Amino acid sequence: MTTPRRLSGRYELGEILGLGGMSEVHLARDLRLHRDVAVKVLRADMAEDSSLNLRFRREALNAAGLNHPAIAAVYDTGEVETQDGLLPYIVMEYVDGLSLRDVLRIHGPLEAQRAIEVVADVCQALSFSHRRGIIHRDVKPGNIMIDKSGSVKVVDFGIAKAMLDDEQSVTQSGAVIGTAQYLSPEQARGDPVDARADVYSLGCVLYELLTGEPPFAADSAVEVAYKHMRETPVPPSGRNATVTPDADAVTLKAMAKDPGDRYQSAAEMRTDLVRLHSGSPSYAASAEADTDAAIAWTPPTAPLVPNKSRTARMPTQGSAPGQDREPRGSVGRWLSGVAVLAVAAVVVTIGINAVAPDSQDATVPTTPDAPSSPRTEAPLVTANDQQAVVPDVSSMTYAEAVMALTNAGFRNFQQSSLPSTPDLEERVVGTNPPANRSTAITTKITIVLGSGSSLGGP
Repeated sequence: MTTPRRLSGRYELGEILGLGGMSEVHLARDLRLHRDVAVKVLRADMAEDSSLNLRFRREALNAAGLNHPAIAAVYDTGEVETQDGLLPYIVMEYVDGLSLRDVLRIHGPLEAQRAIEVVADVCQALSFSHRRGIIHRDVKPGNIMIDKSGSVKVVDFGIAKAMLDDEQSVTQSGAVIGTAQYLSPEQARGDPVDARADVYSLGCVLYELLTGEPPFAADSAVEVAYKHMRETPVPPSGRNATVTPDADAVTLKAMAKDPGDRYQSAAEMRTDLVRLHSGSPSYAASAEADTDAAIAWTPPTAPLVPNKSRTARMPTQGSAPGQDREPRGSVGRWLSGVAVLAVAAVVVTIGINAVAPDSQDATVPTTPDAPSSPRTEAPLVTANDQQAVVPDVSSMTYAEAVMALTNAGFRNFQQSSLPSTPDLEERVVGTNPPANRSTAITTKITIVLGSGSSLGGP
């Protein structure tokens, strides 16, 4: 099946503006209204997939109901008859400008005030869609456009989902939906999501606008997803010294692992961004300062030996009351690295679907009546000290992978899933820890199976 050059006798397709996992976007001419438009067409090789057709039509329904100046408008939808069947398309507002992905590639990180303005405007768009029950689920620089006047437009509600939609998701239950570098921890786990998942992703976008790079990077989408679930990001100021503590605080509050510790709405995040933009202290920074003042640290009675595979998180912080009104302007901050270490000393660990190893730090008990004279003893060896190399179980079934890992000495396993090509559905696409890494045999090995659905584009 090939895409016709003219759709429904009205839209003349021109150059391709972008390609995605399931569609292509063309610059087109509306011959009836004599204006340029953007036309998204389901890729011809996917048009016969009923689930993708449903997802594509859902995008049209979701976006068509979102009439907001910071959201690219949907003008029309339709289907065109081809020799192989119907090919659906969506006609959208053409945004003459650059995506934030292109801006970052060309210019590097944005000046902080401009980054705050852009993200605050995205907050407006997301707040509008959330109030109408639509979660975007793929907020990323490539889906945020800046037109020639400098205005922000959020595009591509292709994997958006109605929060109150009782209809079964068009993706496999529990599958991960989104783009790995901007994926919320709950999306990475395949859990149900709400508007706070978009807040997390937008925090990742703000992080990249301030530093020029995403918060987490790795060789594969699987590893990036696990970093979102378990690792604490370096504060933006650790990568760009010009970033203020307030901008750190706002960014990292939006990126809190626990949705309850984030801004509870895009409107609340925007309120803090507006304060930051105006030079007022952010609520996030104030909450951190109050928390630090309240913590009276006392030395532990025994040496504190952090488990490197654990992630320390800050104590839950109170949120300033967010209002759904939308004042003009835009906003961001966190704490200094020293304060982060002080809070980390409290060591509140995060349990994210048990992806962190179950092993506990071994301690050697003292014997009160032990003789004081020195003596030579064999070193104490515990199960935690025994290491094994994680075998490569790629493309195996879950049962085959468990057998191979058991033969290598491991005994503790759990299953997870991530997007994959159809041929890897129910086959291993990765493990955590990854293959060929030496780790304690008590480590819980997460076996990641492919879901058969595609991960969002870059």
